[in-house]
This record gives sequence, C-alpha cells and structure tokens, in this order.
Amino acid sequence: MKTAGIDIGTTTISGVVLEKEENGQAKILEAKTVENGCFIETGNEWERIQYAKEIVERAVNLLDYFLEKYPHVERIGLTGQMHGIVYVDKEGNCVSPLYTWQDARGSIYAGDQIPLTEEIRERCQIHAASGYGLVTHIYNIRHNLVPDSALSFCTIMDYFGMYLTGRKKPLVHVSNAAGFGFFDSHKMCFEKEKLAEMGVDVNWLPDVCMGIEKLGTYRGRTVTTAIGDNQASFLGAAGDEENILLVNMGTGGQISVLSGQYFSGDGIEARPFLNRKYLLAGASLCGGKAYALLEQFFRKIVKEATGQDQPLYKVMEKMARTGRDLNSERTESRKIKVETTFDGTRVNPEKSGSITQVSSENFTPEDFCYGVLKGMSTELYQMYMTIQKGTGIKIRRMIGSGNGLRKNPVLCEIIEDMFKAELVLAECEEEAATGAAMSSSMYNYSNSTR
Repeated sequence: MKTAGIDIGTTTISGVVLEKEENGQAKILEAKTVENGCFIETGNEWERIQYAKEIVERAVNLLDYFLEKYPHVERIGLTGQMHGIVYVDKEGNCVSPLYTWQDARGSIYAGDQIPLTEEIRERCQIHAASGYGLVTHIYNIRHNLVPDSALSFCTIMDYFGMYLTGRKKPLVHVSNAAGFGFFDSHKMCFEKEKLAEMGVDVNWLPDVCMGIEKLGTYRGRTVTTAIGDNQASFLGAAGDEENILLVNMGTGGQISVLSGQYFSGDGIEARPFLNRKYLLAGASLCGGKAYALLEQFFRKIVKEATGQDQPLYKVMEKMARTGRDLNSERTESRKIKVETTFDGTRVNPEKSGSITQVSSENFTPEDFCYGVLKGMSTELYQMYMTIQKGTGIKIRRMIGSGNGLRKNPVLCEIIEDMFKAELVLAECEEEAATGAAMSSSMYNYSNSTR
C-alpha cells in the first residue's frame, strides 16, 4: 500500500510517498520540500502570523504533484506545526490568518496588567505558553480580534484536511488538541470549567478523537486526521518503541521519550501519542536559533571588515571543533558557560540567556562556538534528567533528527558525551511527513467510530 504524508511546517512544507513492503517495512519512494514563506508583516514585534490560505494552496500543489506521479496512493496523512490556530466559519472556510506557535501575544505586558499567561497560571493553575491556541483565542476575544463569521478553530493541518475533504467542522486528534492548552492529557479532555472562567464559549471547541479517523476523501483517496508534528516526527524517526530518546534540533530544540505512563514535570509535557501512549517531551525555544544568532554576529563583523556577506557555518564548525579540543583539557571552572535561553523558556518566557566564566584564556571565537553548542545540549539534557528522575526510564537508543544535528557533527559529539549514548541520525530527513504517512496507514475501517 502506498501512502502520502504532508507536513506543514513553520518555514517549509514537506511531503513523502511511502510504500509498505511485504516484510512490513516501509520505504520512501520520494520526498520533496517547498518553502512556506507566508509570514505577514504587521509592525508588531510580538505578532507571528501567516497567510493560511496561501499555505494551503502550496500544500495542495505539493500533494497534487505526488498524486499525479504516484496514482496508486491510497491514503493521505497530515501533520504540521502544533499549538497555532486558524478560525473557521460554519461552512468550514478559513476566515483568519494562522496564529503560529511563535506568536507572543500571550506574554505581553500592558501597563499595570500582567501577561495573559501569568493570569492563567494564577486564576486556573494551568501552565499554557504564549503561542498555545487557547491563549491566543482568549487574547483575541478580549481585544475583539476574533472574526465575526468564525464559529470554531483548529490547527493549520486540521484545516488543510477540512479543505481537502469539504468537511465543515474540525475533527482534531488528541495530539493536536493538547497543544492548544487547557487540555487534561491524563483524562484526555479540555478543561471546560477553567475555559469558561476565562470567558471562552466551550461550544467553539473542535471535536476531538483518540485514534486515527477518516476525515473524508480527496481525489478518491482517504484523508485521515492530522497528528502533531512532534508525534509524527517521533513515529517517522523511531516508530512506536518505548524507551527510545529522540533528540531534535531545528529552530528550537526538543527531546521526546515514548512511554506508557503519564508524567509531567518542570518544563516536561505528557503529550498524547497513538494507542493511548504518551510522548514525554521537553522543548527549548532557542535551539538551533542560538547557533544562528552567533553566526549572524560573526557575519556582521566580517561584512563590516571586508564587505563580504557569506554564510560562516563551515568556518564555525572548524572553530567549534578546536574549541572542543581546547576545553577537553580544562577544568569546568575554566570553561565558558553559555545558557542559550535567549528567547526564554516555556515555563519562564522572561528568562534571558547568559555567558559566564569568561576569562582571558577562553575569550576566543573557538570557545564561543563550542560554548553555544554545549549550552544548546545542556538545556535539553536537563529536561531529560527531569524525565529520568521522575519516571526511572532509561533510554535504550538515542535517535537524532533535524538539520541542526545533520549539519553539525560537533554538536552530535557533544550530545553523545553528555547523554552517554550513541546518537544515530534518523534514516529519513523528512521525519514528520514520514510519520504522517505512517499514521494514515494505521486507520482501521472496521474500528472507525465515525
């Protein structure tokens, strides 16, 4: 059976076609990525929104390319950027931009008023980060930003499924529902009383399903419910095995461990997976972005000095390796220590980064390159230790994904040293799209409840 998977990311839209072989393994027939490039300039530095309709047009074009080239594709699976929302009307049409997971309206200080995220913590005892869909929705309600014709909301990949199938009301998998916030992942339901307390009409909430369901058909193929990109990436890279650690490094960083037990801790979420399992996940807001900031810093100096404006990652890789060699001979107190929380954390959005233990010995570009990479790794390792101490889980394998790891062997070596495990890069580069295609093959007609 051939299945297609589409991943609507923040900066790119990716797709794959999978073919399931007789031995049960799946091979990728083709993978393709196009630019998203749909951000809207608003003049508000805290606002991160995108043209939802343009995103869908690009995703449709990519999907049509696959279906025309591989006419025997039977099913279509979907995934994409979690947490963000689009509003839809009674006909299932999109009537707003996409408010992305990066949107910071929930953490704005306005005069004497505390940020919305802090108010939610105080009033409801819920941690919901800025960028989570229901935080965005509450802010929009209070500032009259909800479109008059809107009746509900969903993720961009859920809306893509509606667009493909003509569905009028969103059906959201629990992996995406939990990403909106105000969701009890233990009981698998929205916390409606607390939402009502914050002024949300719970009739706006989308329908939620536990398993993979059929949304409808597109060009004769079954389209199934979208799953979160974290879950899809894990499925595509590691399958559904427990006690495997997935380390992802893109713009942000993330660790995920699949577990049959529920656990949440400081900075750790229990995200619903498939088959009533959980992904215990921790995310850094500034993962690969931290290294990109350092590259921009160096590049600006080079441009001012020489007039040249070229990427410096290859040079930085060489310097980072030299920095690693130098630091292998130093005590911890003689090493630069970098906290790469330059964009805060999920738990503490106001937290800033830091560079400490600087001396005349280590004030070098080599040490800074190495220090930033180690800081990126340390933030994720601390999250893993929270999981390990809270659950007793011991990883059997560690898999790496994301361009931040694929393009930076020194970072891979640092992570291996820190986690004391071999890091094996995922076989496919489009893990999320692959996981989406795999999820579609899990839909069982006989067990469907809809």
